[in-house]
Amino acid sequence: MDELEEVEVRTLETPFGAPSGPFTVGKLPRGEGREPLTCVFVSRHGPGHLALPGELNYRANIWGLKQLGVTHLLAASAVGSLREAIVPGHAVVPDQLIDRTKHRETTFFGGGCVAHVQFGDPMDAGLRDKVLEAAEAVIATDDEAELHRDGTLLVMEGPAFSTRAESELYRSWGCDIIGMTALPEAKLAREAEMAYALLATATDYDCWHLSEEEVTVDAVIAIMKANVARVRKIILELATRLPESCEELPWPRALAGALITDPTKIPPATRVSLELIVGHYLSA
Repeated sequence: MDELEEVEVRTLETPFGAPSGPFTVGKLPRGEGREPLTCVFVSRHGPGHLALPGELNYRANIWGLKQLGVTHLLAASAVGSLREAIVPGHAVVPDQLIDRTKHRETTFFGGGCVAHVQFGDPMDAGLRDKVLEAAEAVIATDDEAELHRDGTLLVMEGPAFSTRAESELYRSWGCDIIGMTALPEAKLAREAEMAYALLATATDYDCWHLSEEEVTVDAVIAIMKANVARVRKIILELATRLPESCEELPWPRALAGALITDPTKIPPATRVSLELIVGHYLSA
């Protein structure tokens, strides 16, 4: 983003392997009299979009953000629409997720350390409210966009798009949009005790929509490009609406009461790999 100041590019190693790419750290201005907001950006698919959704190292990405001090995470995702009212180009701030992924590492835990976090409400309410405020302000001045304030996002494995039968099934479940990257990302953010919200932009109607042509990569990319500028504006607006310190926005203490394993029984190697995530609980 051109508005980002004091930019530093950080390359990190993690106990879970390499992240998708370098992390860009910088400050976003928030207007006269206010301290700029420190932000960290990482591209899920890496420079040049080289990785499939199922190939992404979600654990390394979340671990890296945690290592850099991130407490609140806004994810931006391109999605397909499962509803007539959600027109390509519209924005959605979903409040629920359904997991249809198959082959991904979904937790930091294991290896002798067991934890079960609550995930009934996968989005953080406080951060989500701020995202809605920012999106409303930007989209109010945009005749080609509309904001949908909630919805259920189905996360599929990919990389192929849905069959028509699958698309109709997901609609019958009450799903509103469909994508490939929000999970296990949101689950890992919860385990890392980071507030998570998602800003989705529709690029197409999924194949249920018989009056529309079936999804093509060219069509998706064309609409994605139009959506990028809108998302950037929303991020800039969000920066002005967040409190002086994100510490003022409560976020989930998801691991309080979630750890099952006796800390004295956790293998040393596992303790080392999880120190950033659970160290303050193990030493309490």
